Amino acid sequence: MIIQRPSNARGRVQAGWLDSRHTFSFGGYYDPGWMGFGCLRVINEDRVDPGAGFAAHRHANMEILSYVLSGALAHQDSSGGGGTIRRGELQWMSAGHGVEHSEFNASASEPVHFLQIWVQPDRLNAQPAYAQPAAVAGGDGEFVLRASRDGVHGGVPIRQDLTLHSLALGKGTRAERSLDSRRMYWLQVAQGRIDANGQVLDAGDALGLVEESAPLVLTGLGDSSADVLWFDLPLAG
Repeated sequence: MIIQRPSNARGRVQAGWLDSRHTFSFGGYYDPGWMGFGCLRVINEDRVDPGAGFAAHRHANMEILSYVLSGALAHQDSSGGGGTIRRGELQWMSAGHGVEHSEFNASASEPVHFLQIWVQPDRLNAQPAYAQPAAVAGGDGEFVLRASRDGVHGGVPIRQDLTLHSLALGKGTRAERSLDSRRMYWLQVAQGRIDANGQVLDAGDALGLVEESAPLVLTGLGDSSADVLWFDLPLAG
């Protein structure tokens, strides 16, 4: 089964300093048909004005990833984690038994554009944790590992049976991914335009794949390189 999630069908919240698109139900946006995808609970595409941001607030028992598409995002949390995340960098914060954190645009003159992603962990009330590795350079058409369960395969040590890859696709570049029908997958186009097995996807569009086994072939279409996130997840239920 292939599930389509077009960009223009997402929820939208505008708050003056914030323009946010919600792939799944979040905050004031509620759609019972889009409560998440397996353990993947939130993908918010946020644009934040210069100097603005999210004041300190608390979360527990959630894996939170921030992926910056442009600009710079300043993070601080009560576990001691903190830093400025820039284009192409992925930050991980495990809220564990409870953590307070804030995110602000680190620039007083330029907006910041990023994805915030929440994953339900496979264990409760763990110790909060934080990691912010440097941006990983990958070749055109190369899947780059960004997160894996407890870091066993590399990337940040997310507390869930999940792997996350990023993929850059220039115009005409082709990449192929084998699928396992015992897993489920989420493809999120962060920027640019691609072809996915004959279907054109633009920035913000996504596909969910459940119990699929045919290979997925991706091709870059836009004049600028596309930026794609690929989630490999356990089957729900």
